[in-house]
Amino acid sequence: MSDELDAGLEPTVPVWAVFGDLMAGLLGAFVLILVCVLGMQIELTSQLEAEVKQRQEAAKRLQTLEQALAGPLAAGRVTLNNGRIGISGSVLFAFNSAELQPEGRQLLKSLTAPLAAYLQSRDEILMVSGFTDDRQMRDGARRFADNWELSAQRALTVTRALIEDGVPSSSVFAAAFGAEQAVASNADAEGRSKNRRVEMSPTPRPSNAIAKRRE
Repeated sequence: MSDELDAGLEPTVPVWAVFGDLMAGLLGAFVLILVCVLGMQIELTSQLEAEVKQRQEAAKRLQTLEQALAGPLAAGRVTLNNGRIGISGSVLFAFNSAELQPEGRQLLKSLTAPLAAYLQSRDEILMVSGFTDDRQMRDGARRFADNWELSAQRALTVTRALIEDGVPSSSVFAAAFGAEQAVASNADAEGRSKNRRVEMSPTPRPSNAIAKRRE
């Protein structure tokens, strides 16, 4: 009789076994969360280290460029802002002209040696950019169709002068911005004078830039 009663009852799972399974599941979930958190922390640390390294390299490049241009900077003949070397258009060119003035020619000669040395040491190239104010061309001779053409010709003139003085042609190129990218208001003569300028900016060589993106 007792055997029949025992046979009709389902065996019960011990409470300690159920508790053990529950704890094992919770422990597994905790370990999984911990692994994910550690992975994210490692990735963030790596990104932070890379950003710090990039900023340090940028600061070092800027310091090197400042040292290379110490003379012209001290004399107030050029400006250096975030790695961009600026020269007033009035120093280099007469109004509506793309022919270098004697003062501008001498200034470029003084910049050639430090620029060439800097570019070689950093394996970078120099972008020479021409800018104008927003006034429309009113030259009766119409040597230039518009401000775009004037800024392009001025950038080319500076580029060719640097090459003639010793900067390798493979290390410099010209760009034109016309009246775009103004640094001051064109509402007055002072602002327009600041906008008529030539800037030179060291940039990574295209092959190096592609390689860095792939890393």
